[in-house]
Amino acid sequence: MPPITVLIALADPTRCRIVEILRNGPQPVHVLASSFDISRPAISRHLRVLKEARLISEKKAGRENRYALHPAKLRPVRDWLDAVQGDRAKKPAAKPVRAVKPVAGPPQLAPTPQPAPKAASQMGFDF
Repeated sequence: MPPITVLIALADPTRCRIVEILRNGPQPVHVLASSFDISRPAISRHLRVLKEARLISEKKAGRENRYALHPAKLRPVRDWLDAVQGDRAKKPAAKPVRAVKPVAGPPQLAPTPQPAPKAASQMGFDF
């Protein structure tokens, strides 16, 4: 089963960049916030999503809150991707499909526009 919680947490470029920054070691929130052109409360919301996915943790150090990455929590994503890629490699290649000449018929009407699908939840966090 895919690690949905982690994938949803990583589905945002800002959160991916936070993970990349934390790869170099724990950082206080002001250092993280200085790397982006968004408000500090927005950074805090991104951090909350990453904490809920257990990719990072927060530790009080004096007056600062320092955030640390837990890279081992990314392992289920790697395992799942490896399994998906491995499953694909084991299947035989599909045979090419021959083009079929369309048969003339009545004129086709333009499809009726459908409402846009609902955006996937980002653990209760939508921008």
